[in-house]
Amino acid sequence: MANTKLLAVFALLQVLSLHLHIHGVSAASITHKHQKPGGSCHISGFLQGKTHKCNRDHGSECCAAGHRYPQFKCSPPVSAKTPATLTLNSFAAGGDGGGKSFCDNRFHPDSSKVAALSTGWLRLDGTRRCNKMIRINGNGRSVLAKVVDECDSVNGCDAEHNFEPPCPNNVVDGSPAVWKALGLKESIGEFKVTWSDV
Repeated sequence: MANTKLLAVFALLQVLSLHLHIHGVSAASITHKHQKPGGSCHISGFLQGKTHKCNRDHGSECCAAGHRYPQFKCSPPVSAKTPATLTLNSFAAGGDGGGKSFCDNRFHPDSSKVAALSTGWLRLDGTRRCNKMIRINGNGRSVLAKVVDECDSVNGCDAEHNFEPPCPNNVVDGSPAVWKALGLKESIGEFKVTWSDV
C-alpha cells in the first residue's frame, strides 16, 4: 500500500512538472531567486503586447498587440569577459531610448559614451552599476562607457519604453559614440561583445 501511495505522489509530481514545462514556467521562475546556481537565468513571466506608435530609429522593435513578450528578473553571471549582445540606442531627447535615463534622470547626447544594461545586470545581481564605468570589448577594440540607464527586461510596451518590448537578459545597449569607438557600423543593429566592471 505504501508503494502505491509513493507511486501516486511521484506520478503527480511528474504531471505538475510537465504542466509547468508546457506553459514555459521553469522551477527557477517560481522561486524568489530567478537565477540558479551555475548561472542559468530563466523567463520569469510574460508581458502582453499593446500596439502604439514607437520611434523605429536604430532598428527598434515595436510591440505588437496580443504578442506575449518574455520578462527576466535576472541576467547571466558577470565575469571578466561577460558575453552580451550590444544593441544601439540613442539616449538623447527625442531619440529611440524613450524617457530620461534611469540612473540620473537626464538625456545624453549621441556623442557621449554611455550605455544601458539589462535589468539583472544593472541592479538585481547584488551590484549597483548606475553611474559606474564598464569596459565593452568587441571588433578587436575596447571602450569605456558610463552606465546611465536600464535596458528594462521586465517592463515595456509603454511610452516610457518607446513602446518596445522588454529587453533580453543579456543586453548592453550602447550609444552611437560607443559603436563608433568599437568601429561598428550602426546599420548592423546588434553585435556580440563582452563586457566587465571597471
